Amino acid sequence: MKHKFFIGIAAMLLLNACQKQLDYTPTGVLSSTDLTTTEAAEGLVTAAYAAIGNGDMIGPIYSNWAYGSVRSDDAYKGGGGTGDVGEIDAMEHYNLVTPTMGAFVSRTWQNLFKSISRANVAMRAVNAFSDASFPQKKTRLAELKFLRAHSYFTMKLLYKNIPIFDETATEADILKTKNDLSNDASWNKIAADFQYAIDNLPATQTQIARANKHAAQAYLAKLRLFQAYEQNATHQVTSINTTRLQEVVSLTEAVISSGKYSLSADIADNFLPETENGPESVFAIQFTINDGTTSGRLNYEDGLNYPHGAPQYGCCGFHAGSQNLVNAHTTDANGLPNFSTFNNSNADLSTASVDVRLDHTVGIDGHVYKYDNTKPFSNSWVRDPGVYGYFHTMRNQQLANSSSYFKNGPFMGVAKNYDIIRYDDVLLMQAEAYIELGQPDKALPIINSIRNRAAASTGRLKKANGTFASIYNVKPYPAAGWTQAYARQALQWERRLEFATEGHRFFDLVRWGIAAQVLNQYISVEKTRRPFLATAVFTAGRDEYLPIPQSEITFTNGLYKQNPGYN
Repeated sequence: MKHKFFIGIAAMLLLNACQKQLDYTPTGVLSSTDLTTTEAAEGLVTAAYAAIGNGDMIGPIYSNWAYGSVRSDDAYKGGGGTGDVGEIDAMEHYNLVTPTMGAFVSRTWQNLFKSISRANVAMRAVNAFSDASFPQKKTRLAELKFLRAHSYFTMKLLYKNIPIFDETATEADILKTKNDLSNDASWNKIAADFQYAIDNLPATQTQIARANKHAAQAYLAKLRLFQAYEQNATHQVTSINTTRLQEVVSLTEAVISSGKYSLSADIADNFLPETENGPESVFAIQFTINDGTTSGRLNYEDGLNYPHGAPQYGCCGFHAGSQNLVNAHTTDANGLPNFSTFNNSNADLSTASVDVRLDHTVGIDGHVYKYDNTKPFSNSWVRDPGVYGYFHTMRNQQLANSSSYFKNGPFMGVAKNYDIIRYDDVLLMQAEAYIELGQPDKALPIINSIRNRAAASTGRLKKANGTFASIYNVKPYPAAGWTQAYARQALQWERRLEFATEGHRFFDLVRWGIAAQVLNQYISVEKTRRPFLATAVFTAGRDEYLPIPQSEITFTNGLYKQNPGYN
């Protein structure tokens, strides 16, 4: 009897403990009964904003250093040899022929759909209120559609053939949604969200982090620019739609004429936390530190990309600038790019004149690193120079003594906001549209405004002794000889240097329909400098996009169809 008594007491204690657990409401969890106030709906909108910054190092959704920089001619993977995070090595070799491999491709897909889901959940909550009870209803819905369109746009760049559903879709509907929309139809579905945002967002928001009308105009312009280069089923560009290009001109002009944005005096202002949310930032993901949480809300997607041997960092040496990128910064006696000869040999940086943007982009032995002339970049900081050479990237890195920097174990996070669209991008989008519309003369002053800003961006680049490590010579393009063909070449060059290592390059090459040509030419030379690229080859009709994750195809019982070339 005594034994049974103890069993009974134990059962009562266990039941009581379980009851206490069941009665406990975890912090930050909402039930349906909590969503009866506009404050709760506002919380879900904030959560949707947070979601677009909720990627991670192996499932990135905003930093395209692996997808857009390493897969291009801008950078090598870096790190501790080719086997260190081998999936990125496979991307660099254009060898993702087994869609079940690795975590990057599938985890990025999942993280992007998580952000889309948050936007849809928030929209359903906001729609439950009348306009009278929730005066901000239309504005919040417009913000949410903007956020959803942002995530779908990113998915479209990465995977091309994606399922698209909105806030009205049930779980059953989602499981029936195929990824077989035509390229044009899927672009238009995403565009409809941006257009709603344009129609319903104010020109100015009281809170700087919220999307406004001009951010939506800029983003729709970006979408229409990609859509203008019409692709067939195997990703070849078959024509350029001039109606879409006219839309790009109109949308970018609305942003430009608003007077809200301008080029920063120094391009460095785009890469420092002290000058974030400046006049050039059209829309940015916001990050924080010292906000009352353990480590803040930080960007860890670039956390592998710090100089490995630098004592202030200690890890991990990924994202190494390519020799081709360094060579592309060289200029001729007239201060113009060496379009046809830039890659004939490795640039001698002690004698060659270069574009100023080189020292805002690439860590080079003896050159100022990230605007700190007391600790110049050193070859000793490079993790595996025998494989990847001695160059490193630095645009999205911060100094270890920055107030935005936090080291979490071996990895680094920063609270510097992440620009999704900048004003320099808006200007170059308009210039590109003018060139392809046969109006290159209108593009010339736009492109030269970018070059003139670059030439003036030397204030933070002096060494401790007051001299420059590089010989700078950047001049505007002359009007003489400014044909459409020359203007197109200049525009493509300018985009590369202006956004070097920021993850734009690969997607630009695909948009222009020249990815196979440029990248195979790059590999043919680069593999003689970096033997690890010996087996790399870009296969047209396949490598323009990532494979649809096999896990998603399996989950939908074959409803999703694999992208061409990955079967």
